[in-house]
Amino acid sequence: MNDLTLRIIFGAIFILSVLISSVSQVMLKTSANKTYASRIKEYLNPTVIIAYILFFMSTLITVFAYKIVPLSLGPILESTGYVFVSIFSYFLLKERIGKRKLIGILLIIGGVIFYSIQF
Repeated sequence: MNDLTLRIIFGAIFILSVLISSVSQVMLKTSANKTYASRIKEYLNPTVIIAYILFFMSTLITVFAYKIVPLSLGPILESTGYVFVSIFSYFLLKERIGKRKLIGILLIIGGVIFYSIQF
């Protein structure tokens, strides 16, 4: 495999880790919106435990992706998390995406594409 192919594959792996982290964040938000009988059940319920397992998996995947992804590109790819969380929140939590948020999402996507092309 050539260098460009490896960068694309590992970049996709990095974005997959961001996607997993975003799913985890939405799961935690969903859990936080519920009321529980006790304080301990707020933190020790299946949704929260699975969300933290996903966070841990995401971290491991990110570390693996950094074998090829340049350190300077990591934060750029990480910003796609804002896009994923906004989309998930819209569909799963019924949160509204206003004009400002939509412009922000488009700027993030444009910035990621622009910066990634340079590499």
